[in-house]
Parts: sequence; structure tokens; C-alpha cells
Amino acid sequence: MLLSRDIADYPDGLVLAVDKPWRWTSADVIRKIKYAAIRHFGKKNLKVGHAGTLDPLATGVLLVCIGNACKRAQELQDHDKSYRATLRLGATTPSYDLEKEPDRLFPEMQADEASLRAVLPSFVGEQEQIAPLFSAKSVDGVRAYEMARKLYRSQAGGAAIDSAALESLQRSRIVISRLELVEWRPGKAGAAEDRPAEGTGASGRIHVADTSALGLPEAVIDIDCSKGTYIRALARDIGEALGGGAHLSALVRTRSGDYTLENAVSLEQALEMFERI
Repeated sequence: MLLSRDIADYPDGLVLAVDKPWRWTSADVIRKIKYAAIRHFGKKNLKVGHAGTLDPLATGVLLVCIGNACKRAQELQDHDKSYRATLRLGATTPSYDLEKEPDRLFPEMQADEASLRAVLPSFVGEQEQIAPLFSAKSVDGVRAYEMARKLYRSQAGGAAIDSAALESLQRSRIVISRLELVEWRPGKAGAAEDRPAEGTGASGRIHVADTSALGLPEAVIDIDCSKGTYIRALARDIGEALGGGAHLSALVRTRSGDYTLENAVSLEQALEMFERI
């Protein structure tokens, strides 16, 4: 795709569906593209933003809005999403993914394919969901992750995370329209962690726990859901429904509205668009 050097040639702005790299924050991607776009168009006050953040350890469709497309960011964010999630059953982490080390194991948890298939239908439809503490959700103007990190540091000093803090997060109404078990992987002790390639520029600030040595079973699930659905929280709730706990070991956003992963470009491809004359 060849881009004009004049942003005025794009009166509605530009929307790029970027496959966000692993261990990159959404803000990292925006900063990188914004710098390239400003140089390309020669416009210092060019607006660049995204329509729906992705967690650092998630990959997949991140919609990057450039110029006047930023006015549509909320509209784009409101569209339904699709994900492919890998749940590791039998252990929890404070962040419900691999950003934090396991905090609890469930050796007596009966996690098998039949049990999982039995509970999945109960999560389809409209329901209330409590966002994870480690999220961008705001509570009285305070980001949940700011609250969580403060509590997590206090726990490191010997204090326990107050479970009431989790309940202080506002409940959201969400809709899950499809939950499909794609693959069941029985537990295997000593299995190596299978992780995406992170590429150059991955944030060294993002910790990645390795829970593969626990030998826990995994379930790969395809999900269609409404805006505001936290897949990490869904993993937590599915684990609880099975009589124990779970966390995400991988997450890919495969669709955001009409934008799909198949039609998304890599970050490198996106940057190349702004380097061409």
C-alpha cells in the first residue's frame, strides 16, 4: 500500500489493523506508528490512537486510528470481538495470565475435557463480569492496574491482597455469543512453554512467568463476545466453575468488528507503509 505524503488526501483518516506483537503494550505500538506517521506526513500534531487496548501478552488485531479516524475510535471499540484463548487449568495467577507468577495451585481439581464441555454453555449469553484487578478499567478515576500494583507490592512485603478490592471494581454487563472448544491438551509434566516470537522492541518491563513445568492441562477456546469482555476474567470464572482455578497461557484477538487477523498487517509492514516515497 502506497501512502500519499499529504494527510489531507485522507479526509476520514486511516485505520490500520495491526497484528500486535507479543510483549508489546498497545501504547508501545501507537508510539512507534505515531513517530513514523509524523515523519511521513510532516505533521507534528498528528493524532494517532487505538480502538481497544490489548494486554501485553496478547497478540492479534489492534486497530490503529490516524488523523480524523481518531474520531471513530469509540465507535470502532464498541464492536464485537473474537478471540482464541488458551486456558491452563489447575493454577491461578494474580493477573490471570502469565504476567504474574502462580499464587495458588489446585492439585485436587478435576480438570478434564468432559467437565470443561459441560460448563462452557453456562457462560454463553448476557452476564455480569468483574474485571481483573490488573486491567485498564477505572474505578473512581483510578486505573485498576494502579490499584493492583500497589496491592501486589504490599503483598511482597508480607501483606495479603485484600479480596474486597476486587469487589470494588464495577461489574459490567457483557455478552458471550460463542464459546467453542477447539483443542484439549492433557497435562504433560516438563512440557516446554510454547511462546510467540516477540520481535525487536518487546518491552523488557513485561514479566513472563513459565507455568509449563507444572504439567497442567490446557484448553484452546474460540470466543465471540461483546465489547468490554475480559478474557482473563473469563478464564478465572471457568476455572472456578470447574472447582479450582485457571489462567491464560496465550491469547489472540482474531477479529475486531469487521477487521480480521487474516487481513491485519504486522507492525513491520505498517511501519514500511510510512517509509515508502
